[in-house]
Amino acid sequence: MEKYSLVRTIGEGSFGRALLVRCKNSEQNYVLKEIQLPKNLSKSENTRREAVLLSKMSHANIVAFRESFEDGSLLCIVMEYCSGGDLLQRIQRQKNAQFTVDDILRWFRVLHRDLKSKNIFLTENGTIKLGDFGSACVLNSPKAFAQTYVGTPYYVAPEIWDNQPYNNKSDVWSLGCVLYELCTLRHPFQASSWKSLILKVCRGAYPPLPRHLPYEVHYLLKHMFKTNPKDRPSLQTILTSHRVSKLLRSHLPPEVRGSTAVWE
Repeated sequence: MEKYSLVRTIGEGSFGRALLVRCKNSEQNYVLKEIQLPKNLSKSENTRREAVLLSKMSHANIVAFRESFEDGSLLCIVMEYCSGGDLLQRIQRQKNAQFTVDDILRWFRVLHRDLKSKNIFLTENGTIKLGDFGSACVLNSPKAFAQTYVGTPYYVAPEIWDNQPYNNKSDVWSLGCVLYELCTLRHPFQASSWKSLILKVCRGAYPPLPRHLPYEVHYLLKHMFKTNPKDRPSLQTILTSHRVSKLLRSHLPPEVRGSTAVWE
């Protein structure tokens, strides 16, 4: 911590604390995530996994990793600071003013396992960046499966509620939930009880999108919300689909148009 001075606490949770810090040499702001290392050795190694995963990522739309170090029983991960806050805050500020199609998400080949608007951040100029990879894992092949579920109820795919293993098709569902939020400023699946929520998700029953949105957005969401993951398109299929590729690519930055890879 000798390199940084504390500006303020951004958030606290079961994981530890997120601090806004300033580098003493460069005067640049960063987010320092303090994570309490478990006493159990194997659990400690799992916690360190996040820093290893983050250090391997390099992409214009992923929150940049700076460094990691241990301070006593704390694992400290220093990341880029996105001064625009997270997408959930932006959605809440919109109130009744709908977003434009320009706000469609950028696409990644990473199994994040906790995709939600709160984990998508905005820079000062409005660039979208994916962050908070504590639950992420790398897929070594397109059909690789992660067996352990971590996630947020409103964004959970039907196969997870059905105790099935999942791969990146589950993230397509979660991205569909975020896309729906951007289009309507509300969750696609809402209920007064867990049982009702699960039933709605498993049936794929969501209120229709506003009519002013392009047909391609309606078409895209309909397929992202296919309840059977085998019928759900992959991100690569979405990007190359004749119906939606022209619409999506017109809103993607140049570095994403040519490649969907995020690994160095």
